[in-house]
Amino acid sequence: MAREKLRLAVLISGGGSNLAAIARACAQGQIDAQIVHVIADRGTAGGIELAKSMGLPTTLLEFSRYPSREDHERAIIATIEESDAQLVVLAGYMRVLSAAFVSKFLGRLLNVHPSLLPKYKGLHTHRRVLEAGEREHGASVHFVSVDLDGGPIICQARVPVLPGDTEQTLAARVLTREHRIYPKVVGLIAAGRVRLHGDRVLLDGQPLAIPLNDNDSPMMPQQRHA
Repeated sequence: MAREKLRLAVLISGGGSNLAAIARACAQGQIDAQIVHVIADRGTAGGIELAKSMGLPTTLLEFSRYPSREDHERAIIATIEESDAQLVVLAGYMRVLSAAFVSKFLGRLLNVHPSLLPKYKGLHTHRRVLEAGEREHGASVHFVSVDLDGGPIICQARVPVLPGDTEQTLAARVLTREHRIYPKVVGLIAAGRVRLHGDRVLLDGQPLAIPLNDNDSPMMPQQRHA
């Protein structure tokens, strides 16, 4: 019997480039998943039209139309549950989620962050990396926890910081790597190979000693276990 595709709900606030990368991987059969709903919190999010152009069910739940964060999150939860999504993917979603929301989807909630976590949590990571004179930067895909950008890390991609880099050039270089590692992680979860157990990431049932990287093959021998 064929394995049922993992059902994804994707939350966006902006242009949706990571959404598009995941959607392409699904459509091309690279990962055993399907996007069943896209939810945006801003009417200005370019990813809304992008999602519609890809034929993805899309809902705008504009934050400003709700009296409180709790009401807004209740609407998001209801939309996720109506779609029967099994994994919630934050793809450029810029709103901090409450502890109650995170707890409800713990182990089923992913984020990609533009830094080599645990360094440079929060906003303006590219600017801060340049100001600090770092020679290396990157992106991290992690399970979301109640600690902002502090959940267990699954995969990271590293890029050099080049002489003459600006925030824009560095951000663009990091973004191309996000487009590689985010679909990869979703695919590993869809295949049943990656899951959260307590505060540890398990790969094929064994704890990861260090995060995966973007050069690891999804079918790699499991030499990275603790």
